[in-house]
Amino acid sequence: MSVKVDGVDHFCELPENKNGSDRFSEEGDSNKLAYCVTDIPPWYLCIFLGIQHYLTAFGGIIAIPLILSQGLCLQHDSLTQSHLISTIFFVSGVCTLLQVTFGVRLPILQGGTFALLSPTMALLSMPEWTCPAWTQNASLVNTSSPEFIDVWQSRMQVLQGSIMVGSLFQVVVGFSGLIGLFMRFIGPLTIAPTISLIGLSLFDSAGMNAGHHWGISCMTTCLIVIFSQYLRHIAIPFPKYSKAKKFHTSRVYVFQILPVLLGITLSWLICYLLTVYNVLPSDPDKYGYLARTDIKGDVIGRAPWFRFPYPGQWGVPTVSLAGVFGILAGVISSMIESVGDYHACARLSGAPPPPRHAINRGIGIEGIGCLLAGAWGTGNGTTSYSENIGALGITKVGSRMVIVCSGFVMIIMGIFGKIGAIFTTIPTPVIGGMFLVMFGVITAAGVSSLQYTDMNSSRNIFIFGFSMFTGLTIPNWIIKNPTSIATGVVELDHVLQVLLTTSMFVGGFFGFLLDNTIPGTKRERGITAWKNAHQNESDKTLESDDVYGLPFGINSCLSSFTWTKYVPFCPTHKVSRQDNTPSSLDSLDTKTEPNNDDTHIIAGVAL
Repeated sequence: MSVKVDGVDHFCELPENKNGSDRFSEEGDSNKLAYCVTDIPPWYLCIFLGIQHYLTAFGGIIAIPLILSQGLCLQHDSLTQSHLISTIFFVSGVCTLLQVTFGVRLPILQGGTFALLSPTMALLSMPEWTCPAWTQNASLVNTSSPEFIDVWQSRMQVLQGSIMVGSLFQVVVGFSGLIGLFMRFIGPLTIAPTISLIGLSLFDSAGMNAGHHWGISCMTTCLIVIFSQYLRHIAIPFPKYSKAKKFHTSRVYVFQILPVLLGITLSWLICYLLTVYNVLPSDPDKYGYLARTDIKGDVIGRAPWFRFPYPGQWGVPTVSLAGVFGILAGVISSMIESVGDYHACARLSGAPPPPRHAINRGIGIEGIGCLLAGAWGTGNGTTSYSENIGALGITKVGSRMVIVCSGFVMIIMGIFGKIGAIFTTIPTPVIGGMFLVMFGVITAAGVSSLQYTDMNSSRNIFIFGFSMFTGLTIPNWIIKNPTSIATGVVELDHVLQVLLTTSMFVGGFFGFLLDNTIPGTKRERGITAWKNAHQNESDKTLESDDVYGLPFGINSCLSSFTWTKYVPFCPTHKVSRQDNTPSSLDSLDTKTEPNNDDTHIIAGVAL
């Protein structure tokens, strides 16, 4: 979609595409951006595209509180679920503004992360945190009773404290510049099992939700697949007005940008019609009852119009040592993923490759975002959203002002209590159908990291296969035998229980250990190909200081102090040319292929 305002084109160069083709642009202007990172589009365009980015992240953001509600014993408390959804939207908006303004300063959206779901669900599955049997029976649950409130709030408080303490590690790693040292020892054979097991470990949640009505779930899955895969190259004409052309049409790839939202909305509407005409059973004990849309109908009326989330709204956070170690495993995975997102975002927004100080600052701000998420009580952290990075390539608008508008939109949506309440009325099988697609893509995204390695090598086949299998086997056995860990130290037992029931930690640990100890060349391990993925970036982009410098004159103030060149997150930070430590360009990009063709990033926007 090209953008023309008042008859004037706004274009800047994207890094060159060796293939010389653009399958997403009718005009073939694959190397043209309507607006670059530092450009400011008209206010109405900022608002429109900001809402679009919000809708693109919609599926991933609401999925997290809906999954957490099962571990928090909130399956039958729709009002509290709506408050969780509103809170995560609000915090995501705040973190987005911080990242765009003071962090990596690229047009990148922040939201909840699935990397923290595995350790949090592992913590909540421990014997002392298992939900009481009466909370699973809707007829026995009184959502306003002090006993029920204490049940779910005590679990949320321990999640809050663990996330806040664990996030401090990310803050230190980011602002101290240690992320470069971390990336030196982490390769594709560590990333592949870690990311893949995030999706695989959630199969039970997807199956449980989808199993309430497989027909509705399959319909939702099919719709999302049709929109995102079969119809993604079909542009829909929309009316548009400009002073030069007056009223005319502009073609937009709606199916590619919003497939999850369209699939959920259409399935939701069909469930509503089936409910109105009593096709679905009205007996709670019959199969298919949870596909009805009137089960939680009163939650919209009970929800307040305005509700301002605030820190400590669920009580004073408590800290669990086991929870902290589990969160650390998720935080490390999230950091590695975000470094790759920064490079992908820079390429699609016409910015130069992010320098070290920008990456350090971005990781540090994400750590602060996780700290805020823990304080506000989302039950999760924050990370960069790759779905929205792909949207940049479709809209051809790389301005960070658009993401600023999107951040404000999420804050506003988080304040409107009715918005969160509406999302809780989505039928459970529809959510299950969305999970089938979403978790499958997360699994495949991890496996795709193996493209950089030599998979004809028996060494690599062994490492990946062993890591994946142990990542599934050990947690499954520990869950079935929770009393098997008995070291004599209760705190140590809890730590081991959480870590060994977190699939991504077990698989990632063995992948890391074996990849760094079994002899193998850098080319065989995939390190060389991964490093070369960013070496041929185009230099015909905006100046680095204009993009990654701090705002409000902070750059000028810092440049007057000589000591700032030794601070890893300052724009004046200098790195020796003879330094052989991997720079930001040596980092591991889990989403970028080893050639300069950006279309694979755009093709993944739907999922």
